[in-house]
Amino acid sequence: MNITFEKTGEARGIITVNVTEADYEEKVIAKLKEIGKKHTIPGFRKGHIALPQLRQRFGRDVKSEVINDEVINGVFSYIKENNIRILGQPLPAGVVEIDQKTTDYTFTYDVALWPELNMKLDKEVKLPFYTIEVTDEMIAEQDKGLCERFGAQVPGEETDDKAVVKGTIMELNADGTVKEDADAIQVVAGIVAPFLFKDKDEAAKFLGKHVGDKITYNPYKAADGNVAELASMLNIDKDKAADVKADFEFAISEIIVLKPAEHGQDFYDDVFGKDNVHNEEEYKEGVRKMIAAQLAPNSFQLFNRDAHDYLFEKYSDMTLDTELLKKWLLLVDKDLTAEKLDADFEHMLPGIKWEVISGDVTSTLGVKVEEEDLLGRAKAIAHQQLMQYGMYNMDEETVTDMAKRILNDRNLRQQIASQCEEFKMFDAIRQAVTIEEKTVSLDEFRKIAQGPDAPAEAEA
Repeated sequence: MNITFEKTGEARGIITVNVTEADYEEKVIAKLKEIGKKHTIPGFRKGHIALPQLRQRFGRDVKSEVINDEVINGVFSYIKENNIRILGQPLPAGVVEIDQKTTDYTFTYDVALWPELNMKLDKEVKLPFYTIEVTDEMIAEQDKGLCERFGAQVPGEETDDKAVVKGTIMELNADGTVKEDADAIQVVAGIVAPFLFKDKDEAAKFLGKHVGDKITYNPYKAADGNVAELASMLNIDKDKAADVKADFEFAISEIIVLKPAEHGQDFYDDVFGKDNVHNEEEYKEGVRKMIAAQLAPNSFQLFNRDAHDYLFEKYSDMTLDTELLKKWLLLVDKDLTAEKLDADFEHMLPGIKWEVISGDVTSTLGVKVEEEDLLGRAKAIAHQQLMQYGMYNMDEETVTDMAKRILNDRNLRQQIASQCEEFKMFDAIRQAVTIEEKTVSLDEFRKIAQGPDAPAEAEA
């Protein structure tokens, strides 16, 4: 089998495959004999049909299958061995009819060539990296949140904006009197958390109240009409809750307030794990690092955007063979029509160009995704999921086991692999270029992230 490649344009080439009988005949005979051994053929005992009869019955199909396999495998091997970079996959330039008499065949494939970008990513390239300054106000706000998170619910004398109240809930008539009909809704042991109300005006009615006080409020407004929340608050079925829009009287019998945790070793251990922080100075530094870590993804996302914009502006002026690209897109997406492709192609083009650019970046910088990268990313996802349930300091074994279960899902594994490649690519860019580090305030960062084309805020 003889395979040749010819570049027919700046972004296009043709691969020609010449096949002779010597390239396929031995495999055709082997496949025919295998059919004779394994298949029951009417008129013949199993395994006792001669080769001429096999060739007469199955020859054309077997020959076609063998030749096509040989040609396709040969083309892909040739592309790999000769380092021919293509977009998409080789596309047959015509249909070759295979029959029993013809011995030699010629196949041709059109290929869209990968553009030569001459990618350059070294220390001569300078890109900014913006770090958000952690202020004392941020530390104080984070400290307040941590004290509340690890605080305790205790009996209180007066309701505040974090209080939970217990008492009776009685449905009212239109004139404000307690409804005493048989179908009246009355909850003897009611409990509500006004700070969770959707309607803040309804929540405000509970502020500054004491045991024994009675409050008139509207549960429907408080829940913003959410049937599930209404049913839970009033201890009734969802079907009935949908029609409840009356006012209710809440008579407070008990107030539960949040007592923030106080600084001390127990609190430090709750926040940072046992014996990782020992005094106020270490605690404050730990909180500062915590905030910095929470803000860091914003900095990396902005860098990634700036790097993307730099690369796209510098390398997107490339030559592509749109005719072949469209043929390939129609081939891989059976739901795509030529009309829709023509209408949407200009919108698809930036994505195609970015695939080329990012492909050159990963090739130039030697980016490869290893199994440990997948596990590391899956562990980060596991940490996030656990934190959503209030589990902040889970042991490494538990997190690792959860990460491995995540990776056992084929779809999730593929998504994580794509994410890892993107993360590693931008990380490789940061290592390769010169980073101009700049520390800015949160407001300054927001303005930079919004960009110069963002609409100006209206003045008060």
